[in-house]
Amino acid sequence: MAQPRHASAQWWRSAVIYQVYVRSFADGDGDGTGDLAGVRARLPYLAELGVDALWFTPWYVSPMKDGGYDVADYRAVDPAFGTLAEAEKLIAEARELGIRTIVDIVPNHVSDQHPWFRAALAGGPERALFHFRPGRGPHGELPPNDWRSEFGGPAWSRLPDGDWYLHLFAPEQPDLDWSHPAVRQEHEDILRFWFERGVAGVRIDSAALLVKDPDLPDFVEGEAPHPYVDRDELHDVYRSWRAIADEYGGIFVGEVWLPDTERFARYLRPDELHTAFNFSFMTCPWDAGRLRGAIDETLAEHAPVGAPATWVLCNHDVTRTVTRYGRADTGFDFATKTFGTPTDLALGTRRARAAALLSLALPGAVYVYQGEELGLPEADIPRDRVQDPMHTRSGGIDPGRDGCRVPLPWAAEAPYAGFGSREEPWLPQPADWAAYAADRQAADPGSMLALYRRAIELRPAFGDGPLTWLPAPDGVLAFTRVRGATCVVNLADAPADLPAHTELLLGSDPLDTEGRLPKDTAVWLRA
Repeated sequence: MAQPRHASAQWWRSAVIYQVYVRSFADGDGDGTGDLAGVRARLPYLAELGVDALWFTPWYVSPMKDGGYDVADYRAVDPAFGTLAEAEKLIAEARELGIRTIVDIVPNHVSDQHPWFRAALAGGPERALFHFRPGRGPHGELPPNDWRSEFGGPAWSRLPDGDWYLHLFAPEQPDLDWSHPAVRQEHEDILRFWFERGVAGVRIDSAALLVKDPDLPDFVEGEAPHPYVDRDELHDVYRSWRAIADEYGGIFVGEVWLPDTERFARYLRPDELHTAFNFSFMTCPWDAGRLRGAIDETLAEHAPVGAPATWVLCNHDVTRTVTRYGRADTGFDFATKTFGTPTDLALGTRRARAAALLSLALPGAVYVYQGEELGLPEADIPRDRVQDPMHTRSGGIDPGRDGCRVPLPWAAEAPYAGFGSREEPWLPQPADWAAYAADRQAADPGSMLALYRRAIELRPAFGDGPLTWLPAPDGVLAFTRVRGATCVVNLADAPADLPAHTELLLGSDPLDTEGRLPKDTAVWLRA
């Protein structure tokens, strides 16, 4: 068996982890939906890219009311994607290539098709595993409290028997009651199930939302503790999970959106989660001061607990990097998960190339969402083809997340850009998708794919040590790491002189004729 690229038990502290959204990665059986066969066929591509691990969004049995985050069976693979045996082969084959596997877990809720919820609706004892309550009002016609769904509208749905059930997301995703010991035991068993099949880690969806105030009070803005976000009881859950992960040498990465840096860091204490996603960097506009602030704040909030930072430019829930950096206003709008308008794709591509070098030079782990290495822009999905419940639940105000989930282009001359389908993929590809195809970019030394491959290959030049900022003009970010490599990013309006160096290792774009760093360009230098 091949040794992983990071053989150390601490591999996760500085890994490059590639996010696979299976449904849109590659179609192995030609039915229009990406699957595990498609991923297995593309493992050589991922090995050549140089990544250390693959994080898979949920591949479990699901009605797909929320892209697989409505799980009906955690111990089986959805037939649209393959089988459990095929998942086990994928984990083993990736490991042979030196690539670890991280799976997703969604502990806050299950699908309304989950056996527990179906039994609960039938009046079984499983009803105690969820939050069922009578309504308010003379006839119970009002929800039990004023909580709002993350997808818009009330966080409650009423059943024919008059009771209501809680769902912080879609109605098809009933929330579990984490005060019940059976809920805790089930999830601990699920963790063991996947660790025993060779996964190296688990990503935890909506990690700060599991535990609710047992009284389910109305939400009062600014009141602490919050009735369902970041409850203190959560830490006992994650301490028990950490003990399981330690048995198998596994790791956790949590999806934790919290503005309070001290509260955020608590999840990363040595006996809880190993890492958590850093969203302040991802949601930062293309501005030198704001980016430096986000970097400094991220490193500072991780330092007290000794945890590594994580860096990500995009994922399956937000507008793609090329599109958002090509907009005049790149500030993040949490209401719509978008970044201003209109878009200049040439500008966005230039900035995305520079941002790739910036993120890959920072200390910690880096997550690369599929298609970012191809420079894909956000796709415009016809309204009648949008499948994301965020769009429908918002009454069409929220554009939804399908634009960053469009099936990948692999071969420029093949039908559907080589995604593998005999029929149109589950989401339509833009007419120009072939221009971004991986085979075309693999033959172009100036492509986004070539840049990512070379950057991941050269990344060890920065070492594992801390970041030191270097003097730089306004609008320019410059820092070094322990081995002497330097990263310089010019976000100013004019070209910038480079600091003294012995070698230019890599540039996101060429220097100008006078050897200066152009606007919206990054370089790696050897001192």
